[in-house]
Amino acid sequence: MSHDQNFKNLILDYPRAALAFFAAAEAGDLGADARILPVRQEQLQERLGERFRELDVPLLVEWPDGRREAILFVLEEETEARRFSIHRLAHYCLDLAELLDIQRVVPVVIFLRAASGVATQLRLGGERHVYLDFHYLRCALAELTFDDFRDSDNLVARLTLPNMSYPPERRVEVYAQAVRGLTALEPDPEKRLKYLDFIDIYAALDDNERKQYTQDYPDEAQTMSRFAERFREEGMQQGMQQGMQQGMQQGMQQGMQQGEARVLARQLRLKFGELPDAAEIRIAQADESTLLEWSERVLTATSLDEVLH
Repeated sequence: MSHDQNFKNLILDYPRAALAFFAAAEAGDLGADARILPVRQEQLQERLGERFRELDVPLLVEWPDGRREAILFVLEEETEARRFSIHRLAHYCLDLAELLDIQRVVPVVIFLRAASGVATQLRLGGERHVYLDFHYLRCALAELTFDDFRDSDNLVARLTLPNMSYPPERRVEVYAQAVRGLTALEPDPEKRLKYLDFIDIYAALDDNERKQYTQDYPDEAQTMSRFAERFREEGMQQGMQQGMQQGMQQGMQQGMQQGEARVLARQLRLKFGELPDAAEIRIAQADESTLLEWSERVLTATSLDEVLH
């Protein structure tokens, strides 16, 4: 799975935590009653056509009591800073503002790696006036310091610890703090397993570092290993049970169909004598509705061809 898709899933699974971490300057005081809704991609694709950018994540924040105007956060993840275009982002934000008839729009760009030298402001104007002044909230994960977030109670911050800045010799500690955050802040076993994989991808421990982790954090390593194994086994068992149930249903249907074919063949032999091989094959391969139709014809037909044709 691409980095873009990983972060898109992260934002959609934890929208409130994502806004609080990636867009703290604008989302720090949303309040518990704010409702955060991902804007449907089908709607955007239909209305924007080729201008639609699938890997941006627009989140619409609304207040049910109407005390504050709705605000749209447009989050974009860039794995490689050189791919980022501020003109493209400005164009997309204007499209969304027009489409959703909204003026409160906050662009947020998440750079996976360092992003020095990337344009942060777009100003268009003449000699007398500036007619467009556009900038965005910037979060370059590789420029954040691990120690500033190692004990954060924000799950998104904890999951992205491996993307932050730290000495290589502390990689195991970073991994451990990310896993601790996941186990402490996420009760859902399915999401735990999903984001344990997320942490593994970005921590990228080598074999020696994994051994060090099991030595330095034996209880946690054993707990997470058992959890992952048990959850995967349960998933396999559920899949097998579903497969067996489906197989039994299919087997019963096939058995009934074969029984109907045998009954029809017996009726035809009693009425018309031994059946040619071609007729036997056609009966064996016929579906349930065809067998039923042929069985009804046996009563009035005067020849085998009349039944099968």
